[in-house]
Amino acid sequence: MSQSSEDAPGKTESVDRGAPSAWRKSTWSIANGQCIETATLDGRLVVRDSLDKAGPIATFTVGEWRTFLRDIKDGEFDAI
Repeated sequence: MSQSSEDAPGKTESVDRGAPSAWRKSTWSIANGQCIETATLDGRLVVRDSLDKAGPIATFTVGEWRTFLRDIKDGEFDAI
């Protein structure tokens, strides 16, 4: 696996597409396919666009992902 030298949350990496655990799509996904899929890889959560399976993958620690979800629920990104 080749990784970026940056240590920022949500960084994109080049990973072996066969390496992550089974990809999961949210049950909240809508029929038009605009959603993300998640998997685990080396103790990190990896996220990809379900319509661009060969595209970039963002990686998060479990803590970073939980913080991100909490911020969404708290309306942190409503103005975006």
